Amino acid sequence: MFKDYNSVSNLDGDRVIFSLSKPIKARTAVIVVALLLVVFANGAFFKHVGAIYPLAGGNLFFVISLGIVLFSVTVILLSLLSGRYTLKPILITVLLVTSMVAYFMDAYDVVIDSHMIQNLLETNIKESVDLLSFKQVLYFVLLGVIPSVIVYRLKIVSMTLTETLVDKAKVIGIALAVAVVIIFSFSKYYTSFFREHKPLRYYANPAYYLYSVGHYAQETFSHPYSGIAPIGEDAKIISGNQPRKLIVLVVGEAVRWDHFGLNGYSRDTTPLLRKEDIINYTQFTSSGTETAVSVPCMFSSFGREGYDKEKAKHTENVLDVLKRAGVNILWRDNNSDSKGVADRVSYEDYQSPKVNTICDEECRDEGMLVGLQEYINTHPKGDILIVLHQMGNHGPAYYKRYTKPFEKYTPVCKTNQLEQCSKEEITNAYDNTILYTDTFLTQVIALLKGNDERFATGMFYLSDHGESLGENGLYLHGFPYAIAPEAQKHVPAVMWFGKQFKIDKAKMADSAKEPQTQDSLFHTLLGYLDVNTTIYQPRLDLLHVGR
Repeated sequence: MFKDYNSVSNLDGDRVIFSLSKPIKARTAVIVVALLLVVFANGAFFKHVGAIYPLAGGNLFFVISLGIVLFSVTVILLSLLSGRYTLKPILITVLLVTSMVAYFMDAYDVVIDSHMIQNLLETNIKESVDLLSFKQVLYFVLLGVIPSVIVYRLKIVSMTLTETLVDKAKVIGIALAVAVVIIFSFSKYYTSFFREHKPLRYYANPAYYLYSVGHYAQETFSHPYSGIAPIGEDAKIISGNQPRKLIVLVVGEAVRWDHFGLNGYSRDTTPLLRKEDIINYTQFTSSGTETAVSVPCMFSSFGREGYDKEKAKHTENVLDVLKRAGVNILWRDNNSDSKGVADRVSYEDYQSPKVNTICDEECRDEGMLVGLQEYINTHPKGDILIVLHQMGNHGPAYYKRYTKPFEKYTPVCKTNQLEQCSKEEITNAYDNTILYTDTFLTQVIALLKGNDERFATGMFYLSDHGESLGENGLYLHGFPYAIAPEAQKHVPAVMWFGKQFKIDKAKMADSAKEPQTQDSLFHTLLGYLDVNTTIYQPRLDLLHVGR
């Protein structure tokens, strides 16, 4: 199948000039690009395969067979995607994207599934800059740009539509036959590979991310939803003897449970919270492993099991219900955005120095507290809910997430290329960021204490998801939920109540030791603000046990 490839490289002084002695067929370009991708863009795939099937254990030929199967699958995918007039654009696009996918899988051991694609599409410029590195540029140039330039300069044999279809059918048929023969020849290995080691397939590059793009497109564009479906239309605030409510919900970012000092961590990363009269939830599980899923899911009425991003996008959330009941709502965001949750309530972006008055290397979470008292004072009627969405522990540039006074644990990782740092340096930078959050939360409590005479005050803090810090070579977050490590799903959560808030803290402290999930947020916020509606479920209200 390679007989048509007759490209020649000539040297002219110090410059390399690529020329073609004659045009090549489209199938040759597809085969060469597929081979390049399998050999040079699948380091993470073969690393994980080698961990399960070590070469020293007599698995050499099986691993080679996996490479051949992956090559065959890649040829089939590229053949199906490309056409007479789209061959070069498709191959160039795949080369450029695959080079970036290879970098992130090699550097951070991430998997590019449909949720990660959603994350990437919703990532802002600031977050993208945090991820940029020389090594990433090197991947992009060597695996993406240079091969793309060569593809662009190729001369492709002109063929009729019939000839193109027949030629493509031959290539796909041969590739499929090779894959089938290989799989049957090593059937004993492939039985366990497909049934017991499904996660290995997530690292196949570009096969899995191409599948994920299709899955994401299907989820996004092939759904029956339109408009915004209302929920809780009967929502009303239960009148009682308590004063007005002032509640602050802090949505954290990428904080894992076991690095939160209150949860028995060897380091006291929460020294200030420890001095407050708080309720600490020790078995809290997130709705997802990435912000794009966890945040909209926790504010929706569907729960993790019933969550669908398009359904949630086209359905009102708990903020809509609270607003309808008469609650004053303000969302301040120092993260990327609210992921659609705050689209219909007052929203303020605090990632800009034009709004956030506390900015240096980056805009700080503390800046979201500036002017809050003025907001409270200008709302003399009705209950108030303020949501503060933190930058928190957003990686990989943990060292940027806190100011110098919080650099207690040293040495720290001073780069976004975590693979260049030791486990200790990464952990130190990460833990320093939790120290900063500890101070931020106590400042929130101080604000609420200052309003204790006029309001029944309360704070609820919970992280959107956890974070991997290099365990088993895995970094950051966003791993498929079903196989994600506990570090990405087990999150900290704490509550604080002012002196006028009527609640049995002893009963709540006991319940805080039991397993809880972010499914409870929707109903807990209704409980916080005494909103009665038929969609309210007391069993999911964390406050219900203390009433």
